[in-house]
Amino acid sequence: MSKGWWWLAVGAVVVGAWAARGGDAEQTAAPEKTATPQATVTETPGKRGTPEASRTPKPKATPTAAEWFEDYDPAHFAAPVRRSARKAGISPQLLMAILYNEDYKPHRPDLERSWQRIKPDAAFGIANMHRAAFDETKRGRFARRSWEELPDHPELAIEAAAWHLHDLAARLPTRRRGTFTKDELLALGYNTGSGNMRAFAGGAKPGRQAQSYLDRLHDNWDKAATAVK
Repeated sequence: MSKGWWWLAVGAVVVGAWAARGGDAEQTAAPEKTATPQATVTETPGKRGTPEASRTPKPKATPTAAEWFEDYDPAHFAAPVRRSARKAGISPQLLMAILYNEDYKPHRPDLERSWQRIKPDAAFGIANMHRAAFDETKRGRFARRSWEELPDHPELAIEAAAWHLHDLAARLPTRRRGTFTKDELLALGYNTGSGNMRAFAGGAKPGRQAQSYLDRLHDNWDKAATAVK
């Protein structure tokens, strides 16, 4: 599915509908330009002035999902992917490949929320997680966080995806039939749910949607490995 024209069409429909209602869509403000600091000179009697102000630049804040929108690439989040994968005991390459798989639509927070108002069961965040999966995953880990935060907090979305994969791994049967690897089964579980994952582990053949997801995972596998090095 094209992630450009389709979402632009959706955005146009959403904006048009809200304009008729008075417009209640969230707006992302453009970052203001910060003036270059100037040195302040203090005159001391009998001495030449000396610069007092420090020219040390302020540390740059971590970019938000909205700021990544124009040049979004899951590789921007390689560090939190490695960190979350290590904590959850899953492959960072698998986690990154899934982020690439889920990069089929824009992840700008205002667009995600616009679409969610039309389709309440839509997924949120750069890992495209549904509410039920997030609420199940967060128990005992980050219980005070909410699913609504995912569009604005990419690192939370990554952490939730990592632990969800961890939980799926715990549900894999010990004895498996077929040729799917563990990572392939976890990716299928992420896409279709744990019940279908267990069926695939038992030898069931994936349907067209599941097979397409697996094919994209294979296409993104080497790129994911490069991103998490």
